[in-house]
Amino acid sequence: MVEFINEYIFGVGVPMLLIFSGLFYCVRLKAFHFFHPIRVIKSLFASEKGQGVSSAKALTLALAGTLGVGNMVGVASAIALGGYGAVFWMWVSALVAMILKYAEIVLAMRHRRFDREGRPHGSAMYYIKDLFKGNRLGGAVAAVFALFCILNALSMGGMIQVNAAARAMEGVFGIPSIAVGGVLGVIALYAMMRGTSGILGLTEKLVPFMTVGFVALSMAVICIRPQGTAQAVSLIFEQAFTLRSGMGGVSGFLMSNALRYGTMRGILSNEAGCGTAPTAHAVSDCKIPARQGIWGIFEVFVDTVLLCTLTALVIIISGGRNGGDDYMMMTVDAYTSVLGELAGGFIAVSVVLFGLATVLCWGHYGIESVKYLSDKKFYTSTFIICYTVCVVSGAVLSGKFIWEAADFAIGGMTVINLCVLLCMSGEVKEETEKYFGKKK
Repeated sequence: MVEFINEYIFGVGVPMLLIFSGLFYCVRLKAFHFFHPIRVIKSLFASEKGQGVSSAKALTLALAGTLGVGNMVGVASAIALGGYGAVFWMWVSALVAMILKYAEIVLAMRHRRFDREGRPHGSAMYYIKDLFKGNRLGGAVAAVFALFCILNALSMGGMIQVNAAARAMEGVFGIPSIAVGGVLGVIALYAMMRGTSGILGLTEKLVPFMTVGFVALSMAVICIRPQGTAQAVSLIFEQAFTLRSGMGGVSGFLMSNALRYGTMRGILSNEAGCGTAPTAHAVSDCKIPARQGIWGIFEVFVDTVLLCTLTALVIIISGGRNGGDDYMMMTVDAYTSVLGELAGGFIAVSVVLFGLATVLCWGHYGIESVKYLSDKKFYTSTFIICYTVCVVSGAVLSGKFIWEAADFAIGGMTVINLCVLLCMSGEVKEETEKYFGKKK
């Protein structure tokens, strides 16, 4: 049943809804991020006052949730399942979804709450609830979204991330998977027990280091085999519109594997439109929703346009596509076939760091979702224990059902969130004009 929903409802409906919503917002906001890039970039470096969490620090938390399996395993699985053309649809989903991540962050900043200590808390659940203006339906829809987020935290955030890291360490260094899961579980438990400050303290150190290292390694492959880059790009465009056998026309296009896996893995990677990133950005001290929203656009660019593209090019240049079900080793083999065994070791360590950062971020998302449903510490503690168990067990448990659970959860979240974004576009336009409409 879940597989059917993922393939024929979310697999078709989510890409179409994502593209429609993105185009709608581009028209609604006059595509300001494309036509006024200088003003957008300047807003990233605008000075801000505050003693708490800066905009950039909130970005590292959000990036920690997007950088990881989506950039490596997600890209490899998209190529293996949907062909090289899936990369094209990852680009499309990123370019279209940039404005959606901006919109959801703006709404989260506008509708966030503050606790007794004055610390901000925000997520999609709050603006979903506020849309219905106290109506019980709003609370019910927001609660369903929170449950989807918790399911995605346990599956994608906890199990899939750690499984990829464990596979990499065992495949390259021979370290038992359970040992990797145990170490990551202990670190995650320690950080979550310390709260948001503990998670932020680790992510702000991990994200810059691992991003620079991964880019350098990928560029080394491209520089060594420059002739393969042009061919790789050509293959991506050639296979982007390949249809399933026996299908043609519009129906064939909508059901193509490249479209489905490219878009869904794109969402898995950059999370734009699914409503998770607002939870990270809402902890910022920034007082201007539109300015914080710009960091969301930057986040999608770094994650998908830059890092996912580098991974895809390396895989295609190395000739890798059919890696069976072990997508992690498919990625590792792509780098080692060009750079040698040392590169495999670096990738394995990078995957562990990427995975740890994502585990920490999704732990934060899960905790905030639980707190939305109930402020009792018992439920928060129970989630932390369950999440830690998933992190440890994820190292040795793998299978299609875990990916299906993650796709189902992220598909449900995306449908709910995009529908709400369309209904609340007026607020986003108001905040955008308030900030970017000023005469400099």
